[in-house]
Amino acid sequence: MNTMIDLRTDTVTRPTPEMFAAMQQATLGDDSRDGDPTVMRLEALAAERTGKEAGLYMPSGTMTNLVAVLAHTSRAGEVLLERGAHILHTELGGLSAVAGVFYKAIPGKRGAMDEDLLREAVRPMTRNNFGTALICMETTHNGAGGAVLPLVHMQRVHALAREHGVPVHTDGARLFNAAAALGVTAAEIARHTDSVCFCVSKGLSAPVGSVLCGSRAFIERARPFRRMVGGNLRQAGLIAAAGIVALETMVGRLPEDHATAKRLAAGFHAIEATLADPADVETNIVRVNVAASGRSAAQWAEDFKARGIAVSPADPRSLRFVTHRHIGNTEVDAAVAACAEIWRQKH
Repeated sequence: MNTMIDLRTDTVTRPTPEMFAAMQQATLGDDSRDGDPTVMRLEALAAERTGKEAGLYMPSGTMTNLVAVLAHTSRAGEVLLERGAHILHTELGGLSAVAGVFYKAIPGKRGAMDEDLLREAVRPMTRNNFGTALICMETTHNGAGGAVLPLVHMQRVHALAREHGVPVHTDGARLFNAAAALGVTAAEIARHTDSVCFCVSKGLSAPVGSVLCGSRAFIERARPFRRMVGGNLRQAGLIAAAGIVALETMVGRLPEDHATAKRLAAGFHAIEATLADPADVETNIVRVNVAASGRSAAQWAEDFKARGIAVSPADPRSLRFVTHRHIGNTEVDAAVAACAEIWRQKH
């Protein structure tokens, strides 16, 4: 039995018993042909929760972002997004290699693009360039430690885009964490974007899948692009059933993960103030800066592993801890105790 405390990511969450039961009862239609009833139920529920007209189920968040870019841009133009965006740094260049678009990284603070710089970057199509084809936002923002975009910022970005006839896509992999942190519904966030995606396979505990949501016309345009990138699914009801249970039963408990993340950051801060600032923790991600130790993040990760804690380096000088439903106060306190040991012998 694996006794490792896994704080690398919230995709390690296991399906609940209710999910396994739903999977056993799922329909087995061919979603790529006639459509599977369970998949269609998940897509409709996702659309309803985000306030959009339709949804499209896919295997991963990376694919939903890629398909969204393809459907919005038709492989031409420039995409504007925050310079630390997951789409830029973790999705292996799909913007250029597959979607065939250029991109411009906009400096930002805690994942929110500088609005003046964004306004300067938007440009029309001319005889010499394709112009701005799409603006992307991300909430919660992975690279910014799970930071949540303020709604007023999203509203202004969306308004700017509308002024120029440019669509907006939001990478909302942890959209429901953002909603919980803001105390609003996911639909209240999604009203400030033309399309949005979210994952059911992270803190919501379903085993597989993400859903892209938008207008009915946009989703129909996205369907052939899903096929193009290999995202068509056959008997997908088995996994979609767990996604339905995730949306119906797991959203309400996300604040628990935010509380354990805050406890984790407070514990690290008590060891050494430069390690983490609890005030920066808005959701379930904690970035820990180990630069003051004089040792690399990779070395720290190995030291944690030796003490039964799995954690990921976020960059050469920092670690990323992600809380989820399998992490409670006992696991948090064990991670803090391990950190204290490592810090004491850092030299």
